[in-house]
Amino acid sequence: MSRATRSSFEDVPPESFDEDEREAQADEVAALDDAPEIDFDIDHGAVKVGTEIIRRFWSTLPSSPGVYRMFDHKGDVLYVGKAKNLKARVGSYARGQAHSNRIARMIAQTAAMEFVTTATETEALLLEANLIKQLKPRFNVLMRDDKSFPYILLTSDGPAPQIVKHRGARRRKGNYYGPFANVWAVNRTVNALQRAFLLRTCSDSYYENRTRPCLLFQIKRCSGPCTGEIAEADYVALADNARAFLSGKSNAVKDRMREEMQAASENLEFERAARFRDRIAALSAIQGTQGVNTQGVEEADVFALDEQAGQFCIEVFFFRNFQNWGNRAYFPKADRSMSAEEVLASFISQFYDDKPAPRVVLVSHAVEDAELVAAALSSRVDHRVEIHLPQRGERKNLVDYARRNAKEALGRRLADTASQGKLLAALGQTLGLPKAPRRVEVYDNSHISGTNAVGGMVVAGPTGFMKTHYRTFNIKSEELTPGDDFGMMREVLTRRFKRLAKEAPRPPNEAEAGSPHAGEQAASTATELETALENAENFPAWPDLVLIDGGAGQLEAVRGVLAEIGVTDVPLVGIAKGRDRDAGRETFFLPGRPPFKLPPRDPVLYFVQRLRDEAHRFAIGTHRAKRKREMTKNPLDEIAGIGPTRKRALLHHFGTVKAIQRAALEDLAKAPGVNAATARAVYDFFHTNA
Repeated sequence: MSRATRSSFEDVPPESFDEDEREAQADEVAALDDAPEIDFDIDHGAVKVGTEIIRRFWSTLPSSPGVYRMFDHKGDVLYVGKAKNLKARVGSYARGQAHSNRIARMIAQTAAMEFVTTATETEALLLEANLIKQLKPRFNVLMRDDKSFPYILLTSDGPAPQIVKHRGARRRKGNYYGPFANVWAVNRTVNALQRAFLLRTCSDSYYENRTRPCLLFQIKRCSGPCTGEIAEADYVALADNARAFLSGKSNAVKDRMREEMQAASENLEFERAARFRDRIAALSAIQGTQGVNTQGVEEADVFALDEQAGQFCIEVFFFRNFQNWGNRAYFPKADRSMSAEEVLASFISQFYDDKPAPRVVLVSHAVEDAELVAAALSSRVDHRVEIHLPQRGERKNLVDYARRNAKEALGRRLADTASQGKLLAALGQTLGLPKAPRRVEVYDNSHISGTNAVGGMVVAGPTGFMKTHYRTFNIKSEELTPGDDFGMMREVLTRRFKRLAKEAPRPPNEAEAGSPHAGEQAASTATELETALENAENFPAWPDLVLIDGGAGQLEAVRGVLAEIGVTDVPLVGIAKGRDRDAGRETFFLPGRPPFKLPPRDPVLYFVQRLRDEAHRFAIGTHRAKRKREMTKNPLDEIAGIGPTRKRALLHHFGTVKAIQRAALEDLAKAPGVNAATARAVYDFFHTNA
């Protein structure tokens, strides 16, 4: 990358350009000026202004590959694009003709541009994908879910190979197998591999401090290498068989097990034969739950796109070692005017921005610049990547199967979105809100006698529960009486809305934008669906409704908190459980209104119960996780200078934390890897805090 340039209309005056260059470009400029303009369904004057700004930048651009960014007057990125020839590509925006409404809106909002030249178009494509994922420009195709995929790791750096699920950077030595579509698929496979190959899943520290086999050995899920229940060579052989199975040699591994089972049976070693029988059954279970099986596709990812109602769904299937390792549906954000080929090409570039591509990528539509995308993906791995649109055979069947799944997933999403929009509108009407809420926040607390207290916030919107917006709050105040639910709720809401007011100040007219009136009925199902989808795209940062799990007291506590902060226009509702905490007897508390109940079979009541139960589940789950961490917390973790290595050395030498606590200073200093300063720190910690 050679240079970067950014300025605005005022930064590039006409008289600053070289006269010879201006004469050389005269014909091109004349052609742009003479091009006919179309009547856009936007501010025509704004389009002209944006076009003139782009022309100013275009006149000084080189004819080399690169990446360009368009900015609005606030400095927000509108669009990131790559080009084989920056001058030609940016010039296409300045012609003022044959632009779609999407491009016209983008041009009208452009106030500045920035450019980065690259050595090749491949570099430009890789940089474009990276910038799109970082900046999330509103006019680009955006991946909505870019979480890393889980893998299975068979380690090679410990005392005995360990099989675990892994997510993130591959820093640990070993063999990685994946990706799997979700953690559930990894857990299922690891559990079956434990039964088949009896490999350990425990951590190294747990492994090194065992004096007798754990429960997994007793239930035949581990061979017990920690205490020598199996010879080291035999355990290595089990690990090698697991590697062979995960590398695609599953039939060969099963054949060897059958031979050993038969031999054991002939030697009247029926218990040993039964163990091989159970291990073969476990391997068959893995192969039998793969769904779509392949014979000729060893390693490939399948991308199939479906479009309905202006929305896109891309179903991704993962095939490794002739096995189907799961699938996941994505719903990228893209303008409805964009073609399927354009959406798929941009999605694939972003998808592999932080993960290696397989040897074959099968697609349902002809990807734009397929050779360029394949070259870019190949540059990141040590093998050639092929992007292929199959026309017949097994590969075509796989793509068709993925496309059917994409169509079904998008159909379910559209149906759920329409239903969710109706429920939100009905909820707004029931509670007397001026508009149907787009963002509903629900709060709940969880603790045991005030210990490990946490607050949870769940968020619901037009497409259902928005889990990326969930938040947890560790109750920090030391002035609270243990078990003071009112005080906990005050702390949670104070922290939430103070931070919200600081990070996303609320525009004065936000309450007037967005949703239709709760009492208004849409003209048709299509209109309702379109409105719900539009609201989902523009999800607000501020809540349109806050639900509190509690009665009048909780509601008043929250009201007081928000009034102190200066937030008075957010509707608040308290939901008190009925007698014996029975669902269906909830009482609703609203400021300025008498308490009321809803009919037992009212859909709005069921909807509110779902929201409250989700908040309850989330808060309790967070509390339990925190309590578990506290229960398993090691006092050695609190000592400065004691890292994992020294902690492991101390535990290995003394056996337990209690033994370390009772040890004399001289005994601590004798432990391997522990110097005099560390021994003094450990001794002082336990005896000062005793």
